[in-house]
Amino acid sequence: MPSIRSSPAPSFWENQQLSPDSILLSDRVAVVTGAAQGIGKATAIALARFGADVAVCDRDAEGLADTVAQIEALGRGSCSAVMDVRDEDAVQAFLAQVKARFGTVHVLVNNAGGGFWSEFLAVNAKGENALVRENFGSVTHFLRATVPLMTEGGSIVNVTSVEGHRAGPGFAIYSAMKAAVANLTKSLSMEFASRMIRINCIAPDMIPTPGDAGLMTDSDAVGLPEVEAKSWPEEGSSWDCAAAVIFLASDLSRFITGSTVHIDGGTEAAGGWKVMKKGGFSL
Repeated sequence: MPSIRSSPAPSFWENQQLSPDSILLSDRVAVVTGAAQGIGKATAIALARFGADVAVCDRDAEGLADTVAQIEALGRGSCSAVMDVRDEDAVQAFLAQVKARFGTVHVLVNNAGGGFWSEFLAVNAKGENALVRENFGSVTHFLRATVPLMTEGGSIVNVTSVEGHRAGPGFAIYSAMKAAVANLTKSLSMEFASRMIRINCIAPDMIPTPGDAGLMTDSDAVGLPEVEAKSWPEEGSSWDCAAAVIFLASDLSRFITGSTVHIDGGTEAAGGWKVMKKGGFSL
């Protein structure tokens, strides 16, 4: 016979005042993967600016050292590891370091990931395995290692992609793994609720970052010179992604879990519609 669930606890806001301070992350501990450049770097620095101590990891030692220096220049604590997020033993060792340094974790940002352009039939088993491990396995490794440290509840943000919500020709395995992370996030929003851990995704469209340089050549892409690339007349930035993470990490989003915030200038909402450069819209 199923157990009867007790009445829900009163809202957090019954005893707290919503104010500008509600977005602050003062004295919380955050973990950010892939923090040497791009979205991960901006996110780690933003978390520190909003008051968090931040543990970071990446394979790029030089970029990671610069991120740590910027965090510490803000007066926040940090620890770091040069590591491969696909290596489960390395993940466990890094989180042991975080536990020894800070004792607990309040925020986890699974940002590390990547891909390469190739038609599906040209991707061999080794290449497919690398994509699965980097974009899905790394997330599950960090979830297993970090959730036990979130003893005070917290927030997890998984960085997926617009490609997880539409076709991704040339990026089929990458797109499938990003869709898998989005679905995993929905399932874990229920499993983690009793721990007071929220878990959400952000799904950027193409954000200019050093890691994406040269990802596609001109011959890979299909150019449509008569239409705009996006509905929104402004280029996206790593800081747009960092801003969304701050919201999802803070008390402002404490009743949001299992959701995806699309950081894409309207790409996902537009579907197949495009803005014509001469005015109007077209499918």
